[in-house]
Amino acid sequence: MASETTLPPPTKPASPPPHRLSIPFPERTVLLTTLSAGTGLALGLAHGSTESGLRFRAENAHRLPTSQTGWYLYHKSKNYHVILGGVKEGFKMAGKLGLWSAVFVVMEEGIDRGRAATVRGWRERVGRDLGRYGGDEGEEKVVPRDFVSTVLAGLGTAGAFSAWNGFPLPTAVRLAKMGAKVGLVFGLLQDGVSFARGRRLGYVEFVRKHAFGTSDDEGLRTGKGMAAG
Repeated sequence: MASETTLPPPTKPASPPPHRLSIPFPERTVLLTTLSAGTGLALGLAHGSTESGLRFRAENAHRLPTSQTGWYLYHKSKNYHVILGGVKEGFKMAGKLGLWSAVFVVMEEGIDRGRAATVRGWRERVGRDLGRYGGDEGEEKVVPRDFVSTVLAGLGTAGAFSAWNGFPLPTAVRLAKMGAKVGLVFGLLQDGVSFARGRRLGYVEFVRKHAFGTSDDEGLRTGKGMAAG
């Protein structure tokens, strides 16, 4: 009598961590803040040095030197003002960009968690058993970390920046549009990286389920059913 070969049930690969860019929130905040501060430092150095050089020339246009020694001291003093102005503007812009980037990341994470709490509460109210997912997989099912939160964070950061500086309404609206566009691009880039690393996205799962009638869980459930049969 031939013995039947029983195949072991398929095991689902471990889900990637449910963090944006697969980086936990504290490390992601430090990373993006540092990158923004470095960018601000470079831009500030370039802008500040150029502006300081032009200012020095304008302030001394009426008293240009007439000797070789005078020109040497003139250029030496000009270089000093250029370096000093560039360093000051560089650190100033680095602080601003770093601060507002941190505000953006914190706001994005807060919106992610707020949306997650809303979805979790709604699912509990309709009686869905969330305990079957468990661990990080359950968090992945619930937390909608996608470009929507990034767009809202861009709008919120632009609004806070406008309020902090007291900009008029037309300027605030223009900054809000820019913040939404930057948030959309950055959010879609994050979604692309997350999708490439195997993390499921809420709107992708929604399209798969309602447009194609499939999801990432279909293969696992089918495999378990075949193994049980």
